[in-house]
Amino acid sequence: MRNAYAGRQEGYSVTSHRSDDRLPNLHGWRDTRPRHSPGYRVRHTARTVVASVLVAVLVLFATVASATALDLMHATTIVPVFGPRNGKAAEPIDPNAGKPISFLLLGQDTRDGSGNEALSGGTAADAGSHNADTTMVVQISADRSFINLVSIPRDSLVDVPSCQTPKGTIPAQYGVMFNSIFSTAWDQGDGLSSAANCTLNAVNALTGLDLQQFVVVDFQGLKDMIDAVGGVNVCVPVDTQDTYTELDLKKGLQHLDGMHATMYARMRHGTGTDGTDVMRTTRQQYLVKQLMSEALGKNLFTQTGQLYQLSKAALHSLSISEGLASIPTLTGLAVSLKNMNPTHFYAQTIPVIEAPSDPNRRVWAPGADAVWAKLRTNKPLTDATPTASSTASPTPQADQPSAPTGASQSPAPTPDPKTGLITQADGTLIDPNTGGTVNPADGSITDPNTGEYIGIADRYLNSTVCAVPAQK
Repeated sequence: MRNAYAGRQEGYSVTSHRSDDRLPNLHGWRDTRPRHSPGYRVRHTARTVVASVLVAVLVLFATVASATALDLMHATTIVPVFGPRNGKAAEPIDPNAGKPISFLLLGQDTRDGSGNEALSGGTAADAGSHNADTTMVVQISADRSFINLVSIPRDSLVDVPSCQTPKGTIPAQYGVMFNSIFSTAWDQGDGLSSAANCTLNAVNALTGLDLQQFVVVDFQGLKDMIDAVGGVNVCVPVDTQDTYTELDLKKGLQHLDGMHATMYARMRHGTGTDGTDVMRTTRQQYLVKQLMSEALGKNLFTQTGQLYQLSKAALHSLSISEGLASIPTLTGLAVSLKNMNPTHFYAQTIPVIEAPSDPNRRVWAPGADAVWAKLRTNKPLTDATPTASSTASPTPQADQPSAPTGASQSPAPTPDPKTGLITQADGTLIDPNTGGTVNPADGSITDPNTGEYIGIADRYLNSTVCAVPAQK
């Protein structure tokens, strides 16, 4: 893949991740004009329907049970669809059964409201700012057997397509920080709906995906939702202090409440960090996985009473596109995920390299398109099989000598059943999901080609560094 910003520096007027595309308004791929997703309007009134969508995202659609629909909708009658009983308790039907579900998750960095102000770690000068602190593409497979999550670093430089808003068209932008898409659209458009939709529009143009839905959550919403599930276990590999967020954690397994977990997700200046947003994205992915395990361990996908309390605690926490605001959709999806194996939750940060123009910024690396190709074809991030759409921008690899004809080849190494990692002859730990190198001290995964952080080996971190028993 060629980053759009890098292409512009080389003299191209416009590029996306594929150099052979026509790019009116920078959209690329199938778009021929600026567009909005079908969920352009943000349904704030739908919050009571999908009050647990944050946990639906973070713990993967452990959402409101249909039995609570009337209470949450305040007397708006909705009749959920249930499957045949066949001697068993009736369960909601997943109306999207057999179809992959993808959406954009945006973590909003805002100081609006006393709760956000207390959690922000900012100053009075930050009041009124609206930035996308976190951007993740979430994809749930058609057969509900795996989930992909890909983080986009906020400081990566990209070319942004034009975007229509109720207040007019925002022109195309070149070589801007990714998180500025959200804030620019907020200021020049009509606030949240423009910010979320223009960000979604840009992600589709840059990746070739066709995302139609989004969920936006702020600091207070994240805190409330984590508190609603009773906190979350996090393995802290080193004593950690951060004066910016006032976080102070000791090494070892820590059970964090919503406030401290939110600080953990936002921290990038404390000990145990390198000050970059790229490393911070890996902790956010790890937190999502831990929340998933928390939900499965507490049977939140099936326990109506717990879901009800969770939903009530999350009222007014979220802003979501209207295409997700459906009780049958969310309840059916929650049930369909109840037996999912948490080890089939694959997460990584999109590969990046240092920007030629600024050592403090990043551009997407050539290997980024291979990641997006898997999502475009609904393949798990672990799938190493090359696809036709991923051959346009292959990741550079060192030449490998081919085995002599007739020579026997060694079988592929088997990952350790406890840690999920492969140990090479020299003791190097390899994550088979990403091909990255694992730091044995903290479980961080780095790209072997770029040296940048791309993830955290959660099973290794939990079972070795903090010795947490593996979930059955």
